[in-house]
Amino acid sequence: MYGDRIYEDLSLLQKRAMLVWTLVLGAFVVLILAYWKIQVLDNVSYRARAEANRTRSVAVPAPRGILTDRSGKIILADNRASFKASLIRENTRDLDASIGEAARLLALEPAVIRERIAKYSAAPAFRPIVIKDELTMEEVAQIETGEGDRPELIVETEPKRTYPFGDLAAHALGYLQELTPEELAGAYNGRRPGDMAGKTGIEAAYDAMLTGKDGQVVEVVDSQGRKQSEVVSAAPVAGPRLRLSLDFDLQAKAQELLKDEEGAIVVLSPKTGEVLALASFPTFDPNKFINRFTPEEWMGLAGSPDRPLLNRPLQGLYSPGSTFKMVMAVAALREKVITPGSQFFCGGETEIYGNIFHCLGAHGSLALADAIRYSCNIYFYNLGRLLGIEAIAADAGLMGLGRKTGLDIPGEKEGLVPSPEWKKRTRKAAWYAGETISVAIGQGPLQVTPLQMAVVTALIANRGRAIRPHLAMDGEPPAPIAVPGLNPADMESVVEGMWRSVNAQGTGRGALIEGFDICAKTGSTQTVSTETAERISPASRQRKTHSWFTGFAPRKDPEIVVTVLIEFGGHGGAAAAPVARELFDLYKAKHAGPHPTPGN
Repeated sequence: MYGDRIYEDLSLLQKRAMLVWTLVLGAFVVLILAYWKIQVLDNVSYRARAEANRTRSVAVPAPRGILTDRSGKIILADNRASFKASLIRENTRDLDASIGEAARLLALEPAVIRERIAKYSAAPAFRPIVIKDELTMEEVAQIETGEGDRPELIVETEPKRTYPFGDLAAHALGYLQELTPEELAGAYNGRRPGDMAGKTGIEAAYDAMLTGKDGQVVEVVDSQGRKQSEVVSAAPVAGPRLRLSLDFDLQAKAQELLKDEEGAIVVLSPKTGEVLALASFPTFDPNKFINRFTPEEWMGLAGSPDRPLLNRPLQGLYSPGSTFKMVMAVAALREKVITPGSQFFCGGETEIYGNIFHCLGAHGSLALADAIRYSCNIYFYNLGRLLGIEAIAADAGLMGLGRKTGLDIPGEKEGLVPSPEWKKRTRKAAWYAGETISVAIGQGPLQVTPLQMAVVTALIANRGRAIRPHLAMDGEPPAPIAVPGLNPADMESVVEGMWRSVNAQGTGRGALIEGFDICAKTGSTQTVSTETAERISPASRQRKTHSWFTGFAPRKDPEIVVTVLIEFGGHGGAAAAPVARELFDLYKAKHAGPHPTPGN
């Protein structure tokens, strides 16, 4: 009996032991299979994840493409080596402590660093966020020597854009600005927080090309994110060099002549459309944009009453004044309402549509060439009456007004050539015949840019062949194209009047250079009403008009067009013509001898 009980107890124990053994064996088999799956089936995936924890990819910014003047020898935009401090949120254990330490090392307010981090909070945590650039060597050393204790704070090299001549050609070259989070998520997807991009001028128009291709360095890091070594996996490729059409000497002279004035100068080749000078004043130094503006600094510049960021040659809208008489003359000849010999009498004033209109002088009977020579208002009032606003608008459009010229930088404005349809659409009113008389001498709602007037002048210089202005010299420029409907003989009649304006004691005589045959038209545009002018100071009354000059030289086989606009400068012949003369004289001197200056 007793033995039987012992046997029964052992049997039960054996069953339980067998069960335990089976469970252990099963667990062991499962474990072996799991390890096999990890080591064999998922080997590639886990190896990649382990490598990612062990390495960190750091972009090496490519140097931006260099910009030169037309000679290819004078560098207008270059790059220089610089250092910037960035913070990697993924590597920080205590963000507040890291911000405090970075602020201490870099002499920054913690609030500034927090603002930078908040700005790019949506970016991946492993992306470095630039918190300060233009580091001194002392700041670089402080960060580098403590790198092991601060893996979240790194120093990155950066080729910094620099403009050796400061504000020279600033509006043509443009400027760079840091990309916003919205831009990084949109048009600039793939770029990094802190990256700069061209926002205006050539820098914007050719940004994709000038940016180049960034390189890459793979850093080996420890479990704390501290760099142990690095391997260069791809070297950066610099953006290509870009040669511009700007003539260094003409550009520098144009800006010198505009100093202390508000205005614009355009100098271009009527043969090629190459822009030789594009000056706007007041201006700015694009170097100031490189170091990442604070919002307050940006608003101070953008909101300045002097409007230094306004690119006046292509964004300033002005009444063309008497320079529009060139267009009126071409239109009247083309529409055959006059011939070159058609005469009108100027007694100093005339009555049209029941209103009295005035001229600056009493010119007597004169034909087209002398009407242009003396800028006789009454002659062109009569052309306006004969043509009508529809023909004026159509012919002005044919010559390129009311639309962009196609210059290869952004921001150009179209201007405005008024018409009855325009007035009905925008002002809900009918056009009155008396308004046509004002448009006939370049007043009223008519608006043009200095660049447009330069292109119209080139069209006349080319006797009806149009050019497209451009700054980048990329291959052979297209030859001027004949505009259907424009008669070279009509243009020649207008050129005769422009030649007399400068060379026969006309309104443009202030631009006279013996032996260079300059042909031009001056203009003055009233900026305030006569009643307002009477209420303001005498000095202001004298300068209540914008001063225009636009012309070309020489008369045969033209080589250069010069257009000058001086805001509140007074009469065009007195203010703008002498400025243009300086530029014509410089061009003539540069190209008269066998050895032109380096800026050619």
